[in-house]
Parts: sequence; structure tokens; C-alpha cells
Amino acid sequence: QVHVVESGGGLVQAGASLRLSCAASTRTFSSYLIGWFRQAPGKEREFVAAIRSDGGNTYYADSVKGRFAISRDNAKNTAYLQMNSLKPEDTAVYSCAATRPYIAAITIPGAYDYWGQGTQVTVSS
Repeated sequence: QVHVVESGGGLVQAGASLRLSCAASTRTFSSYLIGWFRQAPGKEREFVAAIRSDGGNTYYADSVKGRFAISRDNAKNTAYLQMNSLKPEDTAVYSCAATRPYIAAITIPGAYDYWGQGTQVTVSS
């Protein structure tokens, strides 16, 4: 069992930046693929970004490409989502999830085994 906890959300103005953190309670953090998803009110959960276990490959939704950056520090059992140039449409609950390292369906929530409770990000115009 892997316990995942997100932090770093908040209320910011459009154009600002935030960095979300995803801390995992496992000594084998480096063996997990980490994904970030978000869910806005009345909408389905959507893929934001993912990073392979060794950090060698990263993946982004088109809507955040060029603005968001995912990274990880395996020594600290923590992954990050740096969000720049935030827009009101980025407002959502952001959740971190962990799964096996070699899955192909990285954009599908059902492919992830462990989820955090989420952190609220609100971007005002």
C-alpha cells in the first residue's frame, strides 16, 4: 500500500505560478510512475502530466504543455508539478497518483493504483 499526499495548492491570480508536491510513503517510490490529474466542478477527471519512474520521460496534456513541468526527486520520495502562467480554466482539484512503471495508458485514471486526496487550485481572473 502506498500513501500519497499532495500539497501546495491555493488561490492565485491569472498569470501566477504554483508548485504542487506529491509525497509518497514508500521506500520503493523510484519504481512508480507518477501522474497528476485534475477535476473541475461538473467535469470529469482529466490527465495533466506524468513522469516515468526514473524521470527520463515526461508526458503532458496539450492544455498545459509549455506552462506546466513535472519532475521528481526519488531521494525525497516526492514528485512535483510546477505550474506557470496559470489561467482561470486551470482551476480544479489536482490529484497525484502512482502506478506500475511500464504502463502504456498513462492518461487513464483507471490505470493508477494509488491516489491522494487532492489539493485545490483556484485561479482568479
